[in-house]
Formats: sequence, structure tokens, C-alpha cells
Amino acid sequence: MPSSGEVVELLGRVPVFSTLEPEDLERIAQLAVPRRLQPGQAVFREGDSSDTCYVVRAGHARAVRGHGDGRAITLAVFGPGDFFGELALFEDERRSATVEAIEECDVVAVLGPDMRRLMSEHPAIATRLVIALGRRLRETNERLSRQSFQTVQSRVASVLSELVAQALVEGAASGDGASGEGGSGDGVPVVATQAELAQLAGSSRESASRFLAVLERAGVISQGRGRLVVHDPEALRAYVF
Repeated sequence: MPSSGEVVELLGRVPVFSTLEPEDLERIAQLAVPRRLQPGQAVFREGDSSDTCYVVRAGHARAVRGHGDGRAITLAVFGPGDFFGELALFEDERRSATVEAIEECDVVAVLGPDMRRLMSEHPAIATRLVIALGRRLRETNERLSRQSFQTVQSRVASVLSELVAQALVEGAASGDGASGEGGSGDGVPVVATQAELAQLAGSSRESASRFLAVLERAGVISQGRGRLVVHDPEALRAYVF
């Protein structure tokens, strides 16, 4: 179980909480409840009532949404320091997607009613959270706008570059050697399947697979045994425009 200080440090790395003062982070940490998820276990499901928000401590989870034809579409992948279910901070609504653990995953949960009570007692927290959430929404809109003008190859390269950047940050935080501009000597492992990369990039799996084969022949990535490793992040970024 994480200590209060560890939870405060974790919250301080979450963009939506980054504008808060240390004493505000401590107040939120006192409300946090740790949870451990097994691979494939759902944190919540699409259509569930939303009364809790979550921060990932370790491992990875993904948000998926059901399609009318029965497919499940991956919307996002969350790693250490990422935050999801944030609308529960302000109101109780139905979940718009399912979030499930990709691997063993540790999260801390904060009940929405607890946060709303805290915000009513300390209005400055609510103000800072609204500003941070607005920034997050603006960044999402900008990313979607860029993707609408990109080719499939550029979208896949962009998504893959974002996952590499996330992995590098996680590696720097854990000191496991996958940190720095180029990652470790063996490259930067990415937690996503070909199908998930295609879904995140809004392309077909076949189109994404063909482009990944091009990257593999160029020595930018390698694939095998259910994992993908990026060996040259700088060369990968050259495909993004």
C-alpha cells in the first residue's frame, strides 16, 4: 500500500493536478484508496454510473468503446501518472467507455462525492482543476484536428511517438534505463498491439500493419512475440507531419 507521501508525489505528476499547492495534494491523497487490478480486469464498464476517478501508479490500462457492429475500439492507453474518469469529479454520469487493465495495474481511486466536498471546502482547488481540465480538452481538440489532416502513416507514427514519449517518461521516473532521448540500447518497448495502434490512429489494422512493416524494414522498430520495440524515436518522428 502506498504511503501518503507517495500518493502526493504521484498526484503531483498528473497534469490535471499539477497546478495544485502541496497542501491541496495532501488533502486529496488522504481521500485516495489504492486498488490492484489483474490483466483484463475492468476498472469500470461503459454505461456504469461514474462516481470515482483514478490515477495509475504502475502498469497500463486502456479505454475501449463498443461499436455497433460488435467491435471494441481502443480510445486511449493509460500508464503511470495518467488520470481517467475525471468527469466523476464534477457529476455522476454514465461511463462513456470501458477501462480495463492490460497487465497487472496499480491505481489509486478518489470518490467523486469526496472530491466535490473537498472542492466546496476549498474553492481554489475547484478553480485550478477547471483550468487544468480546460487545458487537457484543448490539447485533445488540437490532436484530433491534426489527425484529420494526416495520412494513415502519419497518424500511426504520431500515435507510436506519443507512446514512446510516455514510455520514456515512465522509464525516467522508475530509473529502469528506458529513459533519455533515445531510450535504452535495446530500444523503447511500447505497450500496444497492432490492432490497438490502428484503433488509436483511426485506421484499419491492415493499413497500420503495412506501415509498421515499412518501419521494421527501415530498422526503426522491431516486432515479435506480442511486443513492439522502437529503436530510433528520432527517425520515427520524421514520419509525422
